[in-house]
Amino acid sequence: MRVSMWRSILVVVLAGVVGLSCGTPARAGHELPKAAVDLPAGKEESRTLVLAGGCFWCVEAVFERLAGVTDVTSGYAGGTAETATYELVSSGRTDHAESVRITYDPSKISYGTLLRVFFTIFDPTTLDRQGPDAGRQYRTAIFYANDEERRVAGAYIKQLEEAKAFEKPIVTALEPLKAFYPAEGYHQDFVRHHPDHSYVLQWAVPKLKKVNEMFKELVKGAE
Repeated sequence: MRVSMWRSILVVVLAGVVGLSCGTPARAGHELPKAAVDLPAGKEESRTLVLAGGCFWCVEAVFERLAGVTDVTSGYAGGTAETATYELVSSGRTDHAESVRITYDPSKISYGTLLRVFFTIFDPTTLDRQGPDAGRQYRTAIFYANDEERRVAGAYIKQLEEAKAFEKPIVTALEPLKAFYPAEGYHQDFVRHHPDHSYVLQWAVPKLKKVNEMFKELVKGAE
């Protein structure tokens, strides 16, 4: 995949030739609406949310920027413990998706707000593909931990569809969270540790810039 140098070079070349999008295909000039339905703040000091939006390097880097988010871990969700390795997941023959587990303070940032950021940084209309990465492991999904999370996530997807926020139908799946398996250590905080990596420059940096511009009030340091 993107670990080898030739793959990294190929990614850059393909991006320049076909103009692949680094962000959401939302209609021009339209920001995504705030979630009309959300989880109540509750009394918990922290909650977790597992999302899959293509390469976990990029998704992890975005959510680490948000105030109220206390931890983000790259990993795998959707499959079994036996297949939760990068080598097997990258084959595309497991049920896993590259995912991130987000730990957040619900008194500072809500579940609905996290979903709004999520749908802003990736393409929810492409099946099993994000940018140059293709395969079941790159599907987009919201892994809900309970019925309330499923209800809120489903309501937001319906809200986006009714608002015609995207040119094409949303294919992001709602899947029950059975387990989350942290990825190998070298995947954690990859963007922070490798800011000059060609894949990071081509795909992660534009997402980070988009979040800095569109969600200034949510970025750490702006509280």
